[in-house]
Amino acid sequence: MPSIQIESSRGDDVLSLLSQGDAFALALYPAENYYGLDVDALEADGVSLFVAREGDVAVGTAALVDRRDGSGEVKRMFVTDEARGLGVGRALLEALEAHALAGGISTLQLETGLPQVAAIALYEKLGYRQVPRFPPYTDDPTSYCMEKRL
Repeated sequence: MPSIQIESSRGDDVLSLLSQGDAFALALYPAENYYGLDVDALEADGVSLFVAREGDVAVGTAALVDRRDGSGEVKRMFVTDEARGLGVGRALLEALEAHALAGGISTLQLETGLPQVAAIALYEKLGYRQVPRFPPYTDDPTSYCMEKRL
């Protein structure tokens, strides 16, 4: 199992992983339909970036944005090709959810897209359910929004 910790988005290997996540998403969606948080946004107050590592190698990320109203949004969920199917995504979400609960967050939402069948299956397996698109995704037909009550 990977080790998971909250880290800065500015580490070289984390920046590389975030770039890989950007490239993956932009291969699936037009740029105007991509909502990834940039490095500065990942360093903002109320945002926690979880990094999964196998040994010293960063293999996955997930960010929690605390909306300060008892809800949060999962952003920047990404696992490298080499680590897919090994439980890294599940471990990231479980760590993020535990942190959210400890911080008073009782509802998590996320946005993905229909091409990401494996991600949707993972989210469903972990209790996330489809909900109507919420802002800023309301008018984006490529968005598939999900929610989980913790």
